[in-house]
Amino acid sequence: MMQLPEKDIGWRSHWLRQALAEDPDLAPPLEEATRADICIVGGGYLGLWTAIRLKEHNPGFDIVIIERDICGGGPSGRNSGMVLSAWTKYSALAALRGGNDALSIIKASEAAIGGIEAFCKAEGIDGWFDRIGWIWGATCQAQLGAWDDALNKLVAHGYVPARRVSRDEIAAMTGTTSHLGGAFDASSATVHPGFLVRGLRRAALKRGVRIYEKSPMTRFLRGGKLKVETAKGTVSCGKIVLALNAWSGAIPELAPAIFNISSDDAMSKPIPDLLEKVGYRRAPLMIDSRVFVGGWSPTRDGRLSVGVSGGFIGLGGIVDQRFHGLSPRVADMRRALRDGHPALAEFPLETSWNGPIDRTVSGVPLFGALPANRDIVYGYGFSGNGTTMAYLGGKILTSLLTGGESELTHSALVRPVTRGFPPEPFRFVGAHFVRGAVRRRDDLEHAGRKPDLMTRWLAGLAPSGVTPSKANLRARKG
Repeated sequence: MMQLPEKDIGWRSHWLRQALAEDPDLAPPLEEATRADICIVGGGYLGLWTAIRLKEHNPGFDIVIIERDICGGGPSGRNSGMVLSAWTKYSALAALRGGNDALSIIKASEAAIGGIEAFCKAEGIDGWFDRIGWIWGATCQAQLGAWDDALNKLVAHGYVPARRVSRDEIAAMTGTTSHLGGAFDASSATVHPGFLVRGLRRAALKRGVRIYEKSPMTRFLRGGKLKVETAKGTVSCGKIVLALNAWSGAIPELAPAIFNISSDDAMSKPIPDLLEKVGYRRAPLMIDSRVFVGGWSPTRDGRLSVGVSGGFIGLGGIVDQRFHGLSPRVADMRRALRDGHPALAEFPLETSWNGPIDRTVSGVPLFGALPANRDIVYGYGFSGNGTTMAYLGGKILTSLLTGGESELTHSALVRPVTRGFPPEPFRFVGAHFVRGAVRRRDDLEHAGRKPDLMTRWLAGLAPSGVTPSKANLRARKG
């Protein structure tokens, strides 16, 4: 087994740098013609979970994963480590296929949190799983009650995923009085994305999955005998899994449903004493109620992980160099902390990074098969709760590939690709106007001022992320 050179480690997320220091193994690139029962394109959470589930279904399956970079090199190794259920997206899910279907997906996503924990324990993966819960909070008056729409509708179904918490309760749990109120979900957890994805990689290899890294797909044949091609090799196969995340935008059949936008993260130097002093040494993950959310959480090794969404916008399926490397938005992260946990706003910076997020208009991922060939399946469109949805996605794609049926395969998660955004270049130009309006609205609301009509209208067009905002819920109703 080869090893990843240091020059290809230093630029990556803090999570991957920590994980690769312990496990720098690199699979060889694909440089031959080979055959497999199933070829999975993409070695992130979804691709790895699918490979593992397929092997559990039939250990005799010959499965190949080809990965353009390293397994977990994309969003799976760069995210904020949130492990959340989908209850915040109740309205979006219900709009797709009704309230009962939405409820079943939400319950499955909550069960997925425990499923990830159990798998890690069984496989000996120390992914730093920690069920610390999370607080969806309001850092200004305009954000108060952003959670009411989802909670009230779920309570009507007899399901209570979170409880409302006051400013004083939040302060007791987290050490900050800057959140005016919120909702606390005790089922949620955090993980170390680097350790988790590298653990999934080892689990797949242990089951006999063949992995080829540094092997970007150049094209795949959709008709006749299926084939996936790289620069120097080919995989002839019976079925193909497209688990490409943001790179799905390069596939014509998949591109209409998403647009790519960067998410930015930073990691502090070790500050255990400061975290202890302010009451945030081991405390819930916190997320504000902006559309482009800000969030933060403590880590096991006494650091502060901070992130914001709503960064660079991609053009078509191009994931260019803007989405790789140091984040240019550390100042935005400090501003989010000044609004939400000011005692931590001047954290000593260790490093920062960014990465692409493939957003659907609803904020809900989608899975299915290409109409032209049902032996080619896809899964993409993760935002906010991608860790749990990728876990469910592995089950869904396994069922689609093997002819199995379940509540999930008949749910709103499995649906055809429809156009969610205008075609390029209008998507790219329009997304900049919408992003600017969202930022402007958030700034005005935090200043206690009412945004103008045009700002409200444009901001209301923003797709949902980890949580819907009150303003966007109003815009969709009105």
